[in-house]
Amino acid sequence: MQNTVRIDPAGFASAALQMHSPNQDARPDGARAELLVAHGISLPPGVFGGDDIAALFCNKLDCDSHPAYAELRGLKVSAHFLIARDGKLTQFVSCARRAWHAGESEWRGRAKCNDFSVGAELEGADDIPYADLQYDSFVALARGLAAWSGGKIFAAGHSDIAPGRKSDPGPAFDWARVFNALGRDCDGR
Repeated sequence: MQNTVRIDPAGFASAALQMHSPNQDARPDGARAELLVAHGISLPPGVFGGDDIAALFCNKLDCDSHPAYAELRGLKVSAHFLIARDGKLTQFVSCARRAWHAGESEWRGRAKCNDFSVGAELEGADDIPYADLQYDSFVALARGLAAWSGGKIFAAGHSDIAPGRKSDPGPAFDWARVFNALGRDCDGR
């Protein structure tokens, strides 16, 4: 993965495979992306690889294909990015638009984090260490977002913006590693 993910003026990352999620809309007037939210996801739970995460974000998941998917039936969610275990990026929503990843959330006194954040789902689980290449991609993405938005990017976990409701990316995610790599380019949780 490159040192910085280049994001074009329309909010698309050239390094990412592009897939369109219908689960998105316009950001409120004047809102800009200033928070990168780290999530953890695996479908089925604890299983990596496959196309089920992309299918979920594109409303194509066969909810009858696994017992754990019953609770996902009818769910309309998305993230801007998915970072696979091998570090590869898939983009579902332009950074200029609002993806539906945070749900009911608050960060530093501001509600509705989807309005001003970019969601990055890392393929993983709360208690399974994330892969080195995922950290490389996450850091490169944070740098790219800072350059694209023209300011410092902040980073937080889903658990930080929805405490008690969400636990991801979990204790297995090494925040110190991320913030050490980003230095002053990023402000932490």
